Amino acid sequence: MSPDYENHSGTRPAAWRDDLTGGDDSLYAGRPEPVNEYTGRTLTYEVTGRIARITFNRPERGNAITVDTPIELAAAVERADLDPRVHVIVVSGRGKGFCGGYDLSVFAEGADSWAGGAESTEGTVIDPVVQARNHNPRGTWDPMVDYAMMSRFNRGFASLLHADKPTVAKVHGFAIAGGTDIALFADQIICAADARFGYPPTRTWGIPAAGMWAHRVGDQRAKRLLFTGDSLSGRQAQEWGLAIEAPPADELDARTEELLERISRVPINQLVMAKLALNSALLNQGVANSGMISTVFDGISRHTREGYAFQLRSATVGFREAVRERDEPFGDWKRAQFEPPKD
Repeated sequence: MSPDYENHSGTRPAAWRDDLTGGDDSLYAGRPEPVNEYTGRTLTYEVTGRIARITFNRPERGNAITVDTPIELAAAVERADLDPRVHVIVVSGRGKGFCGGYDLSVFAEGADSWAGGAESTEGTVIDPVVQARNHNPRGTWDPMVDYAMMSRFNRGFASLLHADKPTVAKVHGFAIAGGTDIALFADQIICAADARFGYPPTRTWGIPAAGMWAHRVGDQRAKRLLFTGDSLSGRQAQEWGLAIEAPPADELDARTEELLERISRVPINQLVMAKLALNSALLNQGVANSGMISTVFDGISRHTREGYAFQLRSATVGFREAVRERDEPFGDWKRAQFEPPKD
């Protein structure tokens, strides 16, 4: 019998549910707590109990993606991964929806700058002026300059998949275009029944750079969506296996908290091992290769004759009007969701 048996954790009921930082025998005993909240340019970060909460914070722009978004998302995920208090990470959005995609109006309408990051990118491959020049329909396009930018977005968003700890995307309102590139990297999606998922840019001027659709919903269903640019409601997303739950919108917060609470009861080491084991199967499906190919094709799609026509039309009449012209023939301009054909 060990001489310290009386103080051994096995003498306490359910000691495996103790906080990782608690007790004199903790690896973190006497160490200061990591920073538990901050506000970035595109998101906020907060730790409450065992949950790290990352919230996109550009509601006036539909939480549209800027050059800051992937950098700040990856940094927030890393902070949560390193925090011994955090068991699970949840990503959500303020305002009317989760994320409306990339702030593409900048390129489509011919602007010469984009929201700048905390660190200067001037003179680099992701300098907004350099990228705008590379998207000039009358100029020469360098596909690898395009790839250098878009692959960095992908890597930032993929931090949700590659994080050690479980990640949950809580989707309300919409996760459209680039917004799906973020949500589909999460381990679990929980969404409102009336939320909207889709990638309309496949109708012209875009391919999902993350390459995650077939991995999440299977080959035929992914093709059904990307061949048409149609969208799914949250309810349909659950039926198709994209979302784990799709409660009514007014129950989304409560149901998400229930899920987060259940995950957070499990020891961190168990969660990490379970995720690593399950991710091994997903990664063996070729997730990295899918993302590489899709990112290259996304760049190509914006530099075809049709892609240039869409870009020049956007510069002439505005991005919103060009999107209306693109989507109206499909009958879903400004519609919240699409219903599949009835039997």
